[in-house]
Amino acid sequence: MTNENTSQSTDPREKSPVIITPQQPGKGLQRAFSSLRHRNYRLYWFGQLISLMGTYMQTIGQVWLVLKLTHSAWQLGLVGALQALPILLFSLFGGVFADRWPKRRVLLVTQAAAMIQALLLWALIATGTLQLWHLYVLAMLLGLTYCLEMPAHQAFVIELVGREDLPNAVALNSSLSQMMRIVGPGLGGIIIAVSGVTILFLLNALSFLAVLLGLALIKSHELHTQALPNPNASKRQSTWQSLREGVSYVWTTPSVLLVILVVGLVLLFGSNFNVVLPLFATDVLHAGATGFGFLSAAFAIGSFISTLWLAWSNSAPTIRRVLFGTLVFGVLEAVFAVSRIYPLSLVLIASVGFAESAFAQLSFTTLQTVAPDHLRGRVMSVTLLFFDGSVPLGYMLLGWLSGLYGASSALIIGALLSLVVAGAGWIWRRRILQNW
Repeated sequence: MTNENTSQSTDPREKSPVIITPQQPGKGLQRAFSSLRHRNYRLYWFGQLISLMGTYMQTIGQVWLVLKLTHSAWQLGLVGALQALPILLFSLFGGVFADRWPKRRVLLVTQAAAMIQALLLWALIATGTLQLWHLYVLAMLLGLTYCLEMPAHQAFVIELVGREDLPNAVALNSSLSQMMRIVGPGLGGIIIAVSGVTILFLLNALSFLAVLLGLALIKSHELHTQALPNPNASKRQSTWQSLREGVSYVWTTPSVLLVILVVGLVLLFGSNFNVVLPLFATDVLHAGATGFGFLSAAFAIGSFISTLWLAWSNSAPTIRRVLFGTLVFGVLEAVFAVSRIYPLSLVLIASVGFAESAFAQLSFTTLQTVAPDHLRGRVMSVTLLFFDGSVPLGYMLLGWLSGLYGASSALIIGALLSLVVAGAGWIWRRRILQNW
C-alpha cells in the first residue's frame, strides 16, 4: 500500500476516486511546481525537457528534409501519416507492455530505440546516402516507438509523484511539451540556418541521453507502489487476453468510456483546425503569413498558460470539469470561426488553446485516477488510440469540409459538432448518475 492520502468518490455513481488535494508547498507560482519536490520526478522531468527539445527540433528538420528531397506538400503529408499510422495499429499493445513490465524498463527500451533511430537518420544524412524511402521507414519506426512509449509514460507519472500530486505532475508534463513545441522548432530553424540540418539530427540523438540518464538514476524503492494488487497476478495471460481485459474494462466502466469517447470525438471534430488555419489567416482575416504566425503563437501561448494554471491549482479532476471544458472549447471555437476582427481573433484563438489544453489534461488526470493500477497502462493506450489517432482523420475531415464550404464554414461545422458531442456527454453523465 502507498502512504498517499486517497479516498473513494463521495458519489460512487461516477466510479471515480477523488484525490484529497494536500496543502500546497510554497506560495504563489511555487505551487505550480510542487511535483518537482519528488526527486524521481525531477530527474525524469528535466531529462524530458532536453529530450523533447531535440524531438521538436527534429520535427522541423524532417519537414525541411522532405521539402529538400521532393519539393512536394503531398510527400510531407505522407511522411506525417506514416508516422501516425502505428498509433492506429499498435497503440493498444503499448498498454499491455506497460502493465506487464516495469514502466521504467519500458521507457528505457523505447527511449534507447528512439535514440538509435535518430542516430541512424543522422548517419544517413552525414554520409550522403539518405533516400526518401529511408524517411518513410524511419518515420514509421518512430511512430511505433511512440505508441509503445506513451502509455508507459502516462502511467508512470503516478508512480513518480503519487496520487496527491498527480494533477500537478500531468499539467507540468503538458506545460513542458507546450514550451518545447514553441522553443524546439525555433531553435531547430536557427541551427539549420547556421550549421545545416546534419548537426540538428545529431543533437537530437544526443538529447536522448538526458532522459536515459534520468531514468537510470531513478530510485525504484522511492516509487509510489501500487495501492491495489493485480487480481490476475496469479494467472498467466497471453497478450490477447491482456488486451481484451483492458478493452473490456474501458467498455464496461461508464465513467472511463464517457471521457474517452467524448474527448476523443471533440478532438476529432474541433481540435484539428491547424490544417485550415493558414487559409483562415489569409483568406478570411486577410492577415497574410505574418498574421498566421501570430495566430499560431497565440494558440500555443494560450495552451501553455492553461497548463501552468492547472499545475498551480493542482485540483482534483472530475468528469464534470472535463465536460464543461469541452463545452467552453466548442463555444470559443465557434466565435473564432465567425470573427473578422484580427485582434479579437488573436484573443479568441489563445482562449481556444487554453480551453483545449485544459479539458485534455483534465481528462488524462481523470482517467489515470479512475483506472486500477494493474490496468492503467492499457487504459492509457486506449486513450492514446482515440486522442492521438484522431489527428489524421480530423485533418482529412476538416480539409474536406474546407474544400467544400471554405475555411470559416469548416471551423463552424467542427465547433458545432464538438458542442453536440459535449452536450450528449453531459446528458450521458446524468443518465449514468440516475441509473446507478
